[in-house]
Amino acid sequence: MKMERPTLKDILETRKLINQYLPRTPLYHYPQLNQLLDAKVYVKHENHMPTGAFKVRGGINLISHLNREQREKGVVTASTGNHALSVAYASSLFGVPATIVMPEKSNPSKVKAIRALGANIIFFGRIFDESKEYAEKLAGEKRARFIHPANEPYLVAGVGTYVLEVFEDCPSLEVIIVPVGGGSGASGCCLVKEAINPKVQVMGVQAAKAPAAYLSWKNKKIVEDKMETAAEGLATRTGYEFTQEILWDYLTDFVLVSEEEMEKAILVYLELVRNLAEEAGASPLAAALKVKERIKGKKVVLIFTGGNISLERLKKILG
Repeated sequence: MKMERPTLKDILETRKLINQYLPRTPLYHYPQLNQLLDAKVYVKHENHMPTGAFKVRGGINLISHLNREQREKGVVTASTGNHALSVAYASSLFGVPATIVMPEKSNPSKVKAIRALGANIIFFGRIFDESKEYAEKLAGEKRARFIHPANEPYLVAGVGTYVLEVFEDCPSLEVIIVPVGGGSGASGCCLVKEAINPKVQVMGVQAAKAPAAYLSWKNKKIVEDKMETAAEGLATRTGYEFTQEILWDYLTDFVLVSEEEMEKAILVYLELVRNLAEEAGASPLAAALKVKERIKGKKVVLIFTGGNISLERLKKILG
């Protein structure tokens, strides 16, 4: 059965729900980033969410819509970290048992945070896609609700609420640059901008070492590819149908960035903005630096999706 895309009305309704549980995140303007990029730059600080990342908006929306039987049997999902934090946080709010399947060498900082929220963690597989396959099997055995990391309208409607805030705080914006892993954030951006101001350009960014979403968008068909990036939030081996179809319709452009470009962006955020970014959260800044000439003089919003970098990764980058 084809999933219905959230409408602007759905996203506005979702915001009423989310506002009961989450703060509005700031959109800050930084003169030093203006000088660096020769543009008027704003940063949407989703890293200020209680989980340190944007995905919790979608988690709360989805878990709140479960019926009584689903809440009793619980939910199962797979994640490299921020989606897991989202589901664990939302499940703890609504008293729903949550099982998270994570790759064996997951970010220890995220693992500790997920455990602190009361979720059950199972480590399975070397990469996310192996964890996801096992989570689907486990959900079937438990007759629990499997939460797909991207093919979920409630997730897209939830994360789309941050874009409403962006348009309210900066109605004259011209470009939004957003990371793409599963694509919920980018597709939420596309749906909102199309309804409010279709002239706004939405640019996706993914790691060159995990380009499946980019290649799926470029070829307008679902593509699998390598997954060798350290950027957990961008580490998907395949494109996902629901979000890709939205991106095919409305995404303006897509940029690939290297590991080194993301590491440089982490350091720029640390020095100029005094905020700690994980690779995915820094990737829009990495993309902006890469396409500097194309955004020159424009009002640009960088979606700072998360700051949950491990100490080990940070030490390596600083070193």
